[in-house]
Amino acid sequence: MACPAPAQQWLALHLPWLPLEALAATLPPQQRSEPLALFEAHRVALVNAAAAARGVAPGHNRATALALVPALWCGQADVARELQALQSVAHVALRFTPMVALVVQARPTVLLEVQASLRYFGGLTALLQRLLAELQPLGWLMREATAPTAEGALLLACSGRHGGIGAHSSSLAELRRLLDTLPAALLAPAQAQALHAMGLRSVAELRAQPRDGLTRRFGELLLARLDQARGHRPDVRQPYVPAPVFESNLELYTRADHAEQLMHGAALLLERLVAWARAQQARVARFVLLLRHEQRHRGQAVPEATELPIALAQPSDDAAHLQGLLRERLQRLQLAAPTLALSLHCHELVRTPAPNGELFPSRATQHEGLARLIERLQARLGPQQVCRLDLAEDHRPERATRLVPIEPARWPPVQTLQPPALPEDPDEPFPCGRPLWLLHPPQPLREQDLHPWLGGQELLLLAGPERIETGWWDEAPALRDYYVAATPEGALLWIYRDRRTAPAPTSGSRWWLQGRYG
Repeated sequence: MACPAPAQQWLALHLPWLPLEALAATLPPQQRSEPLALFEAHRVALVNAAAAARGVAPGHNRATALALVPALWCGQADVARELQALQSVAHVALRFTPMVALVVQARPTVLLEVQASLRYFGGLTALLQRLLAELQPLGWLMREATAPTAEGALLLACSGRHGGIGAHSSSLAELRRLLDTLPAALLAPAQAQALHAMGLRSVAELRAQPRDGLTRRFGELLLARLDQARGHRPDVRQPYVPAPVFESNLELYTRADHAEQLMHGAALLLERLVAWARAQQARVARFVLLLRHEQRHRGQAVPEATELPIALAQPSDDAAHLQGLLRERLQRLQLAAPTLALSLHCHELVRTPAPNGELFPSRATQHEGLARLIERLQARLGPQQVCRLDLAEDHRPERATRLVPIEPARWPPVQTLQPPALPEDPDEPFPCGRPLWLLHPPQPLREQDLHPWLGGQELLLLAGPERIETGWWDEAPALRDYYVAATPEGALLWIYRDRRTAPAPTSGSRWWLQGRYG
């Protein structure tokens, strides 16, 4: 008889190497494959493969480790650094279920209750594959396991025996059988020696002992964890809630003297930022990178930090796009002094639906491509060097617009200006409008029998006049009659007749070409 589906299904993501990986992330990429050791209380806690191959092992003191590998990279454990790395995993997990819990003490793990999400993602295997694919940019190695109880999934993942896609317990009976084979020390790592001295190697041997004696010997916590793992006692977990603002720090292992060294650390911070934004179903509108410098460089006082604000024309949750914008800014930045640490801050999120995939380009996707181009130009050239046309309070066409820097938050949608269409009825008045393409300065036209000529051909006046009389208060008064004209080939022009008495000195004409349509 098949067992009924459990009320809950927990997925545990255990990160046994997270303290060492978070330290390695502060190193330049070319040095991460060299021997590296993490120290805690003056003893080696974790080593990478290169250090282990040369004999360095957990428990060695610093002198022994350096005697074995003189070029060993040494780092100290940092709880805050590890917590930030663990939270980035939780942010990714929140895209799959709202019930996410953190386990920090000595066994960094993220727990997900995924029973309600299985149908949406197409089953446990499909959900796990997609989750691991989205966690891959963070670069952390992990062991995964599933079980009907949170504590059971945690113990299976920490044991390292039953992790992996397809190796999970789907029923309480199967979970209890797997738990009996695990080492008893997993339930109480701090009391591992006492359990070993009593000959209690496995959980099954531990359960065979009288409960009263175990409680007097090891306290109530040991049996409480065992009962929660087996499903005999409720296991209430506090759900993780992302912070309302994003702040993440990264202390560099070696000082950075140029922008390319900074990008490796900044890329990791941006991956965390994107995970935080996606966890809240939002996108990033603006972020700030702080470069913290040495206080004195070459005997001179330097600024404590350099601030690099990045504002987006359109909110985004694309890490590659954010990295591209930041790279453009860093490449034109002259560092005041070597950088020791990075801080990334984001206080502006936009909670709008993400754009849908489209088979054919639409006006919205074309606008998004133009917005990204403007963002990259601003990052490379500076915000003041990328401008748009804005209306000015002046009737003279050459002064009716001005250049103003584009503000990403207030950037209006792109509007395509079309030239006026020729009316089908000859008696219908021609739609008069101003062209976007203006000549500076206006080009004088030849005049013959009071009519304008261009290139040896007479121009046909289609609409007008539009009279402008302004500028009498400054040095450039305008007394003009504007017309829409056409060449024999059909090209539309915007011309005017200067109503002042003096004709153009070169052509002897009062007609001028001011703009072209199309």
